[in-house]
Amino acid sequence: MSRRRGKPSYGLWFLLVLIVGTVGYVYTSTMFERDLPKVDMKNNGYWNLKKPLQITIDDQSGIKSYKVILKTTSEEKTLHVEQFLTPNKSIKIDVEPPRSAYSMKDKSLVISIEATDASKWNLLNGNTTVVNYKLKIDKKRPQLSSVSNSYKIKKGGSALVIFKAKDENLKDLYIETNFGKKFKVQPFYKEGYYISLLAWPVTESNFRATIIAKDFADNISKTGVSLYIKDKKYRVSKIKLSDKFLNGKIAQLAEEFVETQGVSDKIEQFKIINEDVRAKNENLIHDITSKVSDEMISDFKMNKMYPLKNAAIVARFGDHRKYSYQGNHISESYHLGLDMASNAMAKIKPQNGGDVVFADYNGLYGNMPIIHHGLGLYTLYGHCSTLNVATGDEVTTKAHIANTGKSGYAMGDHLHFGVIVQGIEVRPAEWMDKEWMRLNITNIIKDAKDIIDRG
Repeated sequence: MSRRRGKPSYGLWFLLVLIVGTVGYVYTSTMFERDLPKVDMKNNGYWNLKKPLQITIDDQSGIKSYKVILKTTSEEKTLHVEQFLTPNKSIKIDVEPPRSAYSMKDKSLVISIEATDASKWNLLNGNTTVVNYKLKIDKKRPQLSSVSNSYKIKKGGSALVIFKAKDENLKDLYIETNFGKKFKVQPFYKEGYYISLLAWPVTESNFRATIIAKDFADNISKTGVSLYIKDKKYRVSKIKLSDKFLNGKIAQLAEEFVETQGVSDKIEQFKIINEDVRAKNENLIHDITSKVSDEMISDFKMNKMYPLKNAAIVARFGDHRKYSYQGNHISESYHLGLDMASNAMAKIKPQNGGDVVFADYNGLYGNMPIIHHGLGLYTLYGHCSTLNVATGDEVTTKAHIANTGKSGYAMGDHLHFGVIVQGIEVRPAEWMDKEWMRLNITNIIKDAKDIIDRG
């Protein structure tokens, strides 16, 4: 008998199933993955021809080979090439510039990276990707030069510096100290010139400042600020805690703060308030007072500061207070302001106007307005009974901003007056001294302008 027409044979069915299965396997198997290798080079579009280029290549089937080529208008040069017997799923390469690169006259070049994976796709040849990165060549360091600065800085005090910085690809510009503080700089007078106030904290034993300029190609220039360093000794006060104080003011404050809830031991309450709560309050102050404008300024004129008329000084700046109870050391802190007292609820009238950047309750400092006078210089007024300003207000010279009081950690009616430079508390006495301000602020700015105009 003959077979009926139109019926496929079992062999043909098997062949069709085999073909479909093979195609399905090829399309779903990781051996035949079709994703191109992923290439990444950590770069912002600039190269100083000094530091190596950092390149990463990733692929799920593994990298079989790669090469890195440098292309200029006149030549192509292979910088790196490698083949792997055992494919790697992720490789990191540091590609050094060629020896002849630094004499290169081109202003830009192309880094071409070709990578092939170990996939069986593409007739067993794998997937190949080519990625090109165009880089601008910048071999020059930024230009830095000092213009004028204060003659000296005293421990706990301030200084002013004015300098010139020039680079067509300038990225970062700041002044860094030996204790890690980075002071922001503000454009001054004419393009390419900058100004900044510096501060030496009472908690640091030494002071050194360096102007640092970085461009986008990671070229760096540094120059030191020439300042005569003058140490100053501050008072160390040994204070014995009394039960009356612990059961009175400290117990009262302990009810207020979250940090002391559930703590019944009076000594522990004091320690938490003097250390943890204080740190929280001061961190807020430092954050608020660390801001500096990016706008160009042409001058910085300040009147000597004395916000409380006919006031007596009842506690000085920089006092290192060490607390003990029954002969045992408990805690310590620094008094970072000047306590002034006159009449109860006396009017507080600063001699300099500015922007109110904070006016609210701040723990140990009580009701506390902070005014920014420009150039990262702030004044703080603690323990106020009433506030006549709000955050965001602009106040004029001798405006009645608040009244003295005993809010927060205060035993009697007084004003805690603080002066802060970019988040660092400094000696109010300097800013209350007309002669100091003339020598260290006014004259420095005047001299700098004369130098700049001549240049």
